[in-house]
Amino acid sequence: MIEPDLQFSILCDEVRREDNGKWLLLGLFEQISVSQFPTQHRALCVMNKWIRGEGDWTQQTRFLDDNDKVLVQSESIPFQLADLDASFMAIQTFAGLPLEHEGKIWVEIFINDELKQRYPISVNVISR
Repeated sequence: MIEPDLQFSILCDEVRREDNGKWLLLGLFEQISVSQFPTQHRALCVMNKWIRGEGDWTQQTRFLDDNDKVLVQSESIPFQLADLDASFMAIQTFAGLPLEHEGKIWVEIFINDELKQRYPISVNVISR
């Protein structure tokens, strides 16, 4: 087995696939702005692409608050890469992400229960 690389992880409001096979990502974002706290982010998608690996794998995505408390997490998604030219696209939808206060939340991407990537999302109040 050769561990795959995470080519990208993208946050957006919605993911669609066109008839020609192209992916359509709507509402890409890197921060969340809300009118007040506490609240919930209605829905969001995480799109992760795995490349340059071989073997059987699982991937999982989770969101944590700034105290490392898990807010939401996906089920583990199994996938197989037959050879180094194969790739896998994991698309996960999360509904009702709880947002308690301004600051940061963290996105963590795991492969076979090992942390592969961690990145922040700023959460703030819309100024009026």
